[in-house]
Amino acid sequence: MNQNSRTNFSPDSPYRRLAAALDALPNRYPPAEDESDLYLLAKIFTPEEAALAALLKPAMETPAEISERLGLEMRPTTLLLKEMAKKGLIQLGKTEQGRLGFGIMPFVVGIYEAQIGRIDAEMAQLFEDYYQKSFGKSLNIQPQVHRVIPVKESIPNTMEIHPYESVTDLITQAGSWGVVDCICRTQQALIGNPCEHPLDVCMVLSEKPQAFDNNSTIRALSFEEAQNTLQRAANVGLVHCVSNQQEAIWYICNCCTCSCAILRGMAEIGVANMVASSSFINTVNPDLCLACGTCVPVCQFNALELNDVITVNEIRCVGCGVCVPVCPEEALHLIRRENESIPPKYETDWQQARTVH
Repeated sequence: MNQNSRTNFSPDSPYRRLAAALDALPNRYPPAEDESDLYLLAKIFTPEEAALAALLKPAMETPAEISERLGLEMRPTTLLLKEMAKKGLIQLGKTEQGRLGFGIMPFVVGIYEAQIGRIDAEMAQLFEDYYQKSFGKSLNIQPQVHRVIPVKESIPNTMEIHPYESVTDLITQAGSWGVVDCICRTQQALIGNPCEHPLDVCMVLSEKPQAFDNNSTIRALSFEEAQNTLQRAANVGLVHCVSNQQEAIWYICNCCTCSCAILRGMAEIGVANMVASSSFINTVNPDLCLACGTCVPVCQFNALELNDVITVNEIRCVGCGVCVPVCPEEALHLIRRENESIPPKYETDWQQARTVH
């Protein structure tokens, strides 16, 4: 990104058009008064890339369909689309007819996470500038982007759970597995705020076998390696988050409130309900609790308080279950919420609900 693009955005700038197109998506990309949203896009996209991305549709179109609709030459347009997809700027997929297609991709979850191989200190700071100014506006919209799934050790064996509530089931049902470095912890480290949690625990899933073989960004995992990665994340107290839907969940973010762009919004931006809680909530058996306080520092959401026994703040508890395995007396366990929120079944249902709001 050159200095001129950082300081001068004309009314018809391709970055303004792209920002508006991204904000029109259900995931949103709220504008910032200081134009930090535009500075960030100018770092990630060239003007030519931004201009084309702003004109793409969410539904997959073939290069021929895009070229015809926009009045562009097909060969250079096809080459540009392929290069943009390779850089994680747009979606690559199949059209309804099963042909190669391209479409606009949300900024989060989407474009930003795909920059893990390209992010540098400048991009990290530009994201932080935008995060502090406007990113929280997209977190206030219901239903939320992320949903918490409890760690498997925290759910009693006698409790019936749905597949979308079990991170273990998500791993088991997938056809292939992959892992990438966490963009959030990478970004925070680049601006001088590293945390102690591991980087290589952000997981991607696919129904298709060997989907991540030969992928330049995603490291393919075996089923056993995927299980071990998930367990490694749980062992250091990371919170499992997935897309807020029941079907076709394709990623598992193992998050922390010190770095995660969504979870840290609770403390820094004051968005108390920015992540959809799990269907469970923590409870304490007062007859077993010795008030040792071992569980208190483990909770990333400040939902536990040490009194005569441990008490649970039901508003702050997201039902992640991270605290349950550390209790030496097994006094903590998860129960179903009385008024549990059921996630939308499909991504299209989630998108429709976001659009209505």
